[in-house]
Formats: sequence, C-alpha cells, structure tokens
Amino acid sequence: MSIELIVLDVDGTMTDSRISYSESGDEVKSFNVKDGLGIASWMCLGKKVAIITGRSSKIVEKRARELRIEYCYQGIKDKRKVLSELLEKLGLTHEHVATIGDDLNDYTMLQDAAISFVPKDATAAVEKIATVTLGKRGGEGAVREMIDYLIEKEGLTQELHRIWSVD
Repeated sequence: MSIELIVLDVDGTMTDSRISYSESGDEVKSFNVKDGLGIASWMCLGKKVAIITGRSSKIVEKRARELRIEYCYQGIKDKRKVLSELLEKLGLTHEHVATIGDDLNDYTMLQDAAISFVPKDATAAVEKIATVTLGKRGGEGAVREMIDYLIEKEGLTQELHRIWSVD
C-alpha cells in the first residue's frame, strides 16, 4: 500500500526542541525551509499532511497556514485517538500513514503508522520502535529527509522532478 498521509509532530521534529521567549513573553520557534519545501512537494504529488502536536502555539498555526496544511491539531494529549479520527475522516487506514515524532508523547502515534520516523536526536524509547532513525536532527531537515525517503520508496522521484521542472 502507498503512503497517502504524513503526520508531523512539531517540537523536536519540525523545530529543534527549543522554545524561546522574547522579553515581552512572545514564543519564538524556528522552522527549516527545506522541510517546508519537502512538505509542499509531498502535497504537489497529491498526498496529504497533518500536524498533531502536544503544545498549542499561534506560530504553529501560522506555519501550517503558510504551508497550506489542512489538518492541524494542537494541544493534543492522545495523539493515537486524533490520528484514528483523522484516518476515519479521510477514509484511510494506518497502512497509508507515515509519522514522525521524537518523544514519549508520540509513542502511540509512531506505533500505529505503517512507517514511523524519528530524528537523530529522538529519545531512546521512541527510537526503539521507529521504522527509520533519520540522520538529521529535529529542526535541521529531518522532516525533509523523511519525505525524500518516502518519495524514493514510493517511486515518485521522476514525477516530483517533473513538477519542479528538474532535468
């Protein structure tokens, strides 16, 4: 079966796990632009992307809007439940899902996916159950590495190159 949906955790996968605050108390996060282009590429191939994250942040909401990620769930304690509800809504099964996470709150979501990824700096408990441990750290291109892996595995490289007009 092909992967139709990727599910992303945010802190520690799309970002480097750090949460910074400005003098006025505003939260600051940094996202990797290569991850963003990878996400856009995945969606150009007709695939879906969802964010399921344990924290809530206007910054994540803004990033999801920028990338046109339709499914963005924040403040989630039970990621397994939200993933199951999303799959039902989309008419997909767990065999169609790849996930990325880095810590214990991602454990059940990673367990339920057909293919699960963790960044190089994930906690040991989730690394043990992951299908693939990536060479990149969270926030440093791990999401892009996951997407590149899936595109190659699914045999979509030529189609992606056609979309971006790469010779």
